[in-house]
Formats: sequence, C-alpha cells, structure tokens
Amino acid sequence: RVSPSHSLLIMADEIDVEAVAALRKKRQFKKFTYRGLELETLLDLSKDELLSIVHARARRGMQRGMKRKHKTLLKKLEKVKTAAGPNNKPATVKTHLRDMVIIPEMIGSVVAVYNGKVFNLVDIKCDMVGYYLGEFSISYRPVRHGRPGIGSTNSSRFIPLK
Repeated sequence: RVSPSHSLLIMADEIDVEAVAALRKKRQFKKFTYRGLELETLLDLSKDELLSIVHARARRGMQRGMKRKHKTLLKKLEKVKTAAGPNNKPATVKTHLRDMVIIPEMIGSVVAVYNGKVFNLVDIKCDMVGYYLGEFSISYRPVRHGRPGIGSTNSSRFIPLK
C-alpha cells in the first residue's frame, strides 16, 4: 500500500519533469548587446553612429580616419568571410596591426595577431567590439613572483672553477 504523502511526491516529480521539459522547449539564449544595441542593429550602424557608441580612445582614432593598413585588413577579412560561405569558419588572416579597434563588421572572423614573436589566433566574437586586437595577443610573459632565480641566495654566488 502507498501512503498519500508518497503519492503526492510522485505526482510532484511528474509535474516538475513536465515543467522542465516545457522550459527547455521555450528556452531562449541570451541576446548579445553592446551598450544597449543588439548585433543586427550594430551591423547596420553608420560610421558616425558607431562613433557615438564606442569609448573615447577608439572614437578619437576613428575620427582621425582609418589608416590604409587598417582598411586593407578590413577588405581582407571581408574577402575571406565571403569566400568561406555562410556556415563555415573563415580562413585566418595574419596581421601586425595590434592597434586596430574591433568593429562589428569583423565579428566572426579569425585573425592571427603578431605579438613580437609568434602569431596568436584570435576568434573575434561579439563581446570584443570596441577593444583593440593587441589586447587579445599578450606580448610579454607575465611575472611569476615568489620563485627563486639566479642570484637569489648567497650560495648561488659560489661557482666552482673545476
């Protein structure tokens, strides 16, 4: 014989399973917004409208005009993106332009940014709009504090001659 409280638990479990299944069906993914604008509207913005959205440092650089190298990189990225097709990942474009501000047209591209030694792959995502390419390719090896090195103790000064 099943107790009434046990049957209530079984019914509650069935209701929860159905509720979870319904939530999964209507689950919506978080829409990307940059300063309150969705991705589709960002792509449709004119240059002047984009200037009013980005931070001051990027705005100053854009107002002074894009350099020829930056325009060339944008053309290469666009060319590679169209060649790849709609659902494929575009080929990598190598660049030394660490001072290039990431703009909405670059989203979805793969760029190899030079850090002084090697090219680091950067897959440009929506969240990166307004940042510089160089911010995603670190040019130095971070310091590890607390590890002894050469010359850290008096005993390391003594080097036997033979």
